[in-house]
Amino acid sequence: MSRNQILAVALCLLALPFNLPCFAQEDMSRAAWKEKSYPPLPEDVTRKQVVIWSDGTRMAGDVYLPKMVAADAKLPAIVFVHGTGGVKKMPWSIKLAVESARRGYAFLNFDYRGWGESDSRLMMLQEMPEPDAEGNVTVKARAIRWQMDFGDQVTDIRNAIGFIAGEPNVDFERIGVFGTSYGGGLATWIAAKDPRVKCAVAQVPGMGGQRGLPYYQHAYTLMAHQARGDVEPVPFKTGAPGGTMAAYKHMRYNPSKNVVYDVFQAVEKLKTPLMIIDAGNEELMDITQQGGRVAQIVEENDSPFEYHMIEEMSHYSIYGKHQDAILKKELNWFDKHLKNPND
Repeated sequence: MSRNQILAVALCLLALPFNLPCFAQEDMSRAAWKEKSYPPLPEDVTRKQVVIWSDGTRMAGDVYLPKMVAADAKLPAIVFVHGTGGVKKMPWSIKLAVESARRGYAFLNFDYRGWGESDSRLMMLQEMPEPDAEGNVTVKARAIRWQMDFGDQVTDIRNAIGFIAGEPNVDFERIGVFGTSYGGGLATWIAAKDPRVKCAVAQVPGMGGQRGLPYYQHAYTLMAHQARGDVEPVPFKTGAPGGTMAAYKHMRYNPSKNVVYDVFQAVEKLKTPLMIIDAGNEELMDITQQGGRVAQIVEENDSPFEYHMIEEMSHYSIYGKHQDAILKKELNWFDKHLKNPND
């Protein structure tokens, strides 16, 4: 481990009591994440590193299973959906995977395209030459990394579901999704739109902003400029988050790509069992306009649903101080709808 990496870990440890997003300050290169070691794995759980193809790009994933699973066993599965900057080697997400496997689940933890260890989509920086007889070209290209493109990430999640459905120890009729932060919004959207999903959990979820006229004017104006090449076609120098999200300076927003993604509209017809966990001390957003608003919509659908607001919890303490208690509640929800759906 380099001196800079050691310093980053030390800063993270100091930040934990204050629930800061310390991981946003680490080296975010693909090589750095590939070199980062996993925390020790308990003896009763196995982990298999896998490659998931998403629209022609390789994503890095880890499949966790209980160690003593029988060769012919068919387990329910959980696909984990990360939020801003989240990757599969973060210790708190590995803990989710381990505890889920101990409860009898196959658990898939993966990195979106262009995040963590996954390959990046490419943007050509020159005119494409004529392909050879096998369709191959050699071009100068930019690796597109750390994009918060909800439409693309929906595709990544759907392909992750497709991958876990094909695992030999997985019952493809019992797949759930588990999302955190804005991944909670993605998981909620997927639960509403993908019939393969039989249960969902969204913790401290960012469900998206208001979709009034100013939002659409901004998004479509940006789309017009990107389409004409007046601005960066894909955010690279621009698009970094600000305000309460400024710590994630390596991330990039692209409103023109996110315009078709609307969680509030999607859940109007939601029938999949959904649990939402909100933080009473949420510091990043107004929960009444996020998880709380989705809860109001879903309550009218006559579908299995639970909403919990934990008074003393903050957005980041769900990854530390409050993780054990909340995870027990979440796994009980998955048990009810993936293990015992007729109870």
